[in-house]
Amino acid sequence: MGPLDVTLTQPGRSGPVSDRLQSWEETRSLIPEKGPSEDDPDVVVKGWLYREPRGGGARPWLPPRRAWFVLTRDSLDQFSSSGKGARRLGSLVLTSLCSVTGPERRPKETGLWSVTVSGRKHSVRLCSPRQAEAERWGVALREVIASMAPLETPTQLLLRDIQESYGDPEAVALIYRRNPILRHTSGALYAPLLPLPYGVSAPGPGYAPLREEAVRLFLALQALEGARRPGPLMQGVLQTCRDLPALRDELFLQLAKQTSGPAGPPGPPATQDPAALRYWQLLTCMSCTFRPGGPVRGHLLGHLERTEQALPDSELAEYARFIRKALGRTRGRELVPSLAEISALSRRQELLCTVHCPGGGACPVAIDSHTTAGEVARELVGRLGLTRSRNAFALYEQRGPQERALAGGTLVADVLTRFENLAVEEAGLEDPPDSGWRLCLRLHGPLHPEGLSSDGHELPFLFEQAQALLLRGRPSPPDDTLRAQAALRLRSLHRDFSPRAPLPRLDRLLPTSAPPREDPLRPVPRPPRSAALLAGAIWSPALAKRRAERARRGGAGRTAGSVAREGGGGAGTAAAVLGGWKRLRGMGRAEAMAAYLALAAQCPGFGAARYDVLELSTEPGGGAPQKLCLGLGAKAMSLSRPGETQPVHSVSYGRVAACQLMGPHTLALRVGESQLLLQSPQVEEIMQLVNAYLANPSPARPSSSPPPCQDLPDTSPPSQHPGLDEPQGQSGCLGQLQD
Repeated sequence: MGPLDVTLTQPGRSGPVSDRLQSWEETRSLIPEKGPSEDDPDVVVKGWLYREPRGGGARPWLPPRRAWFVLTRDSLDQFSSSGKGARRLGSLVLTSLCSVTGPERRPKETGLWSVTVSGRKHSVRLCSPRQAEAERWGVALREVIASMAPLETPTQLLLRDIQESYGDPEAVALIYRRNPILRHTSGALYAPLLPLPYGVSAPGPGYAPLREEAVRLFLALQALEGARRPGPLMQGVLQTCRDLPALRDELFLQLAKQTSGPAGPPGPPATQDPAALRYWQLLTCMSCTFRPGGPVRGHLLGHLERTEQALPDSELAEYARFIRKALGRTRGRELVPSLAEISALSRRQELLCTVHCPGGGACPVAIDSHTTAGEVARELVGRLGLTRSRNAFALYEQRGPQERALAGGTLVADVLTRFENLAVEEAGLEDPPDSGWRLCLRLHGPLHPEGLSSDGHELPFLFEQAQALLLRGRPSPPDDTLRAQAALRLRSLHRDFSPRAPLPRLDRLLPTSAPPREDPLRPVPRPPRSAALLAGAIWSPALAKRRAERARRGGAGRTAGSVAREGGGGAGTAAAVLGGWKRLRGMGRAEAMAAYLALAAQCPGFGAARYDVLELSTEPGGGAPQKLCLGLGAKAMSLSRPGETQPVHSVSYGRVAACQLMGPHTLALRVGESQLLLQSPQVEEIMQLVNAYLANPSPARPSSSPPPCQDLPDTSPPSQHPGLDEPQGQSGCLGQLQD
């Protein structure tokens, strides 16, 4: 008989518990009966300690007993005394899978410091009244366990044999036939397939020790065969592997076992059973979420290759090819797949996501589990014909007024899972209609309004985004600029002025959070005669009566006369906006949008963003980190304290020498001879935006003197920002619209 005649099977229960030795007797039988030796060179540490009585956790009223403990290179022994003829009280064989926890104090039970050593069958708790002594024993136990050779399970030995027989299909098939532990089974699993440490409690509530969780995972796999809704169960299994990384390779091996067929490598019976496909579907989700370890990865790839060779035209071969391709691209997920993604992966299909564009448009994009936000942004930029644009675009996640740029390497599937989780959490809340999270494409960085073609998509794209930012108060330009932009938008939407043209509300043209202000120090210019007559007609009782009559009859929508009554602001503001629109007669739609963007680009706060950061001291012993607010404007960046408007630091981009990552959440900015360290979970987004402004070749960017804090959007009263009340330059369009 050759070396392949060895048969290793899954350990089972041979009889009732009473017919077998107790755990401590099994372990004790491996150690010869002898007293402690005085001159044993293998002794690491010895001394008097208290031992918790067996079953003391269930009987806390039993007092701890004193015993003489001897730690050697292979065991932990307990004796009744330190003499040669002492009676042995127990022994624990130490292996590389044993674990040590503590020291910890239990004041309510014994008041002693305890160190717990966990073995395969039982654990020993050593107690001492002195913390230093408990720590000395804990360090010694960990060193002994760490010095031992790694323990291999029977499954690992078989994986090695399969790897060595890779070029001999008959030898591999013989290994599968003679070892049921590698094949599909309907029975329970009583031990993990891989070596997992004894007694290590899993983190988080609801989890058992790792070895017990591994057995539970196998039960969950078997429950998949008869589950009516397998999606939630698959998601729960994936979530367990995300919370307990040590179980990922274990689950990969369990799935390889259950997809091997009852007679070894996959055969026709496995393809005819719809329940068997559940294992392949879960293996598909696992391969798109986690990366298996080296030996497990090699075994899994060989298993997939054998499946393709045995059943080349079957559905199992399609799953095997899909999984092999996914394993080559998976780099780890932040979140487990959503239910929609699990459903798509079970059918080996792509997932459709919707990306919204400014102006109400939406683009469906097909993604997989490995598609990044940068790839989606590049695909949309290509669809819209913006590849040669000077402006940069990025993917954002948006919810009402909240929005956050996604780093280029962010997996879109993780973002969709987060949206699904938030929707489930808020299912019982009464949210406004626009409260749902969504993906959108928008400008990322400085605005370049020059040279935009009137025939492409870029001009209306930037025009709609500028209007959306304006309505949110970002930026907050002077009143004259606001009125000019409102008139230009009316011109682009409805062409020449007409009192009967259907118009949007005034609060859809101007920001409502900070309505246009009338400067008390400057007299309001008298509107021209036509505008004054129009303003008087707006408030005429006859018009109000006609509007009420149309509303009762279900008449048409708003006209020019309804702007001031339904929108924010007074009649003077409405008259100025409508008067400016009237004076734009003959201007083309593209010309109006270009003039609108030119005015927006003159506002330093256009597209600015704020982030909560921690400023780290660069000096040794410089103190605790300081909570600050980082603002990135068109010309400068500033740091201000929360709730304050005056910045602590204000630096123009011309003085920033370098911007680089110093860690997972730390950003380093070198300004002149000094360095600024900022910590934030959004450092990648901050670095992208800073580099975009640093690369901006606009000559308007100052190179030496720092600009005032009005470069950044703020919600403070306008009187605190006098610079915003002054026009940022007179364009031809603005001069034409002013009285």
